[in-house]
Amino acid sequence: MFMSRQYPLRSALALACALLPLGGLAQDAAAPRTVAPLPAELPDSGEPTPPSPAVADQEAAGTPGLEANFGIGRAATEEEIAAIDIDVTPDGHGLPDGRGSYADGKALYDERCLACHGENLEGIPETGGPALIGGRDTLASDTPLKTVESYLAHASTLYDYIHRAMPMDAPGSLTPDEVYAVSAYILGRAGIVDETTVLDRESLPQIRMPNAEGFADDPRPERL
Repeated sequence: MFMSRQYPLRSALALACALLPLGGLAQDAAAPRTVAPLPAELPDSGEPTPPSPAVADQEAAGTPGLEANFGIGRAATEEEIAAIDIDVTPDGHGLPDGRGSYADGKALYDERCLACHGENLEGIPETGGPALIGGRDTLASDTPLKTVESYLAHASTLYDYIHRAMPMDAPGSLTPDEVYAVSAYILGRAGIVDETTVLDRESLPQIRMPNAEGFADDPRPERL
């Protein structure tokens, strides 16, 4: 008798617990939902664009957004632009003042480059440093070796890359004189220039690279 009286009580409690979530769901379903409005659309293209916070009166200002400055950022200074505007073109445009010799380049190479590229510029695979010389006329073979000597069409590319990306542990730290010197050493070891050559902004663009004819000109315009 004692246990038989417990079953109705347990059933009632179970039913009550089961009904509680249903009531909560019904109440949530009845509550109004809040959603973000869709972004504005440009009338001519249908592309979504957010309204600009820089435009106070959108109706008076016309189509908002893309032509405004959004109230953020500032114009870069000439010094900030100059710090990253360091590219060098094949005709030598962008080369800085300075000069460097083969002898100066050898001393600097031994100090800053040898650990990755090897004593004889042969490259060290374990460090990730590629070979810098050799491989001439191998690019069309079954075993191509891409190096400064065999691949580059312009000596200015060598200067540009060393200037912005080398040495690996401190890219961009070499002075123009040091970059000219290391370039003279690498080109001298490749037999492209004489070991007495001194490189500067006038002489470097005049160097004829072995693979100068290995690239096709891109006919596309610089700017569309």
